[in-house]
Amino acid sequence: MTYPNAFSLEGKVALVTGASYGIGFALASALAEAGAIIAFNDVNEEFLAKGVAANKEAGIDARGYIADVTDEAAVQKLVADVEKDLGTIDILVNNAGIIKRVPMHEMDVKDFRQVIDIDLTAPFIVAKAVIPGMMKKGGGKIINICSMMSELGRETVSAYAAAKGGLKMLTRNIASEYGAFNIQCNGIGPGYVETPQTAPLRVPGHPFDSFIRAKTPAGRWGTTDDLKGPAVFLASSASDFVNGHILYVDGGILAYIGKQP
Repeated sequence: MTYPNAFSLEGKVALVTGASYGIGFALASALAEAGAIIAFNDVNEEFLAKGVAANKEAGIDARGYIADVTDEAAVQKLVADVEKDLGTIDILVNNAGIIKRVPMHEMDVKDFRQVIDIDLTAPFIVAKAVIPGMMKKGGGKIINICSMMSELGRETVSAYAAAKGGLKMLTRNIASEYGAFNIQCNGIGPGYVETPQTAPLRVPGHPFDSFIRAKTPAGRWGTTDDLKGPAVFLASSASDFVNGHILYVDGGILAYIGKQP
């Protein structure tokens, strides 16, 4: 295989969870641009319809499905439907997730469990559902969206950090357990990214905006485009000997102690 062709996803079937908007939509778009056939899910019909429309507007023929990734029966049906409609899943991107910013001592246990359920248990459920097909086909790629909070702690994100730390270790364990089946499982750890959800924090002069820019060697927030290349790399044969790795796309935050006051 020639070097450029190593990054081609032509004919590959990719399932991207929670890809109706934001980071998930950008990742699905990148895989599609590299040639992949895209399937995605959402638990909300309105968001699913918007996601289908956005893909169509971008020239991507993506197939959308309603499914709750925390419901094992629903996920098994989702995977069966995708396999029936498009073929065996070659690439899984576990992107669906939530965050609840609440001081730990004020957080209800039910809210903590909800974050763990969506951000950690769901990737287990979806990976469990796609792995048998990958084993039978002779290989596959699993990409878990792990976040910098798999390495760092911060105020008000105890549940999110716990879930993403667990997802980092689940990533490594899938790599360990299924590497012999030519299945590579890696993670992407986005830094602080420009999305509609972070827009209020990115207003010039906002203390958090100033904090992030000062803490990032690149001196800026990341964009969803910054995540596209890493996703295509980890989904392609170019990464066939990369397994159990978390690729942090953070502008250098994790490498940087910060400027002296």
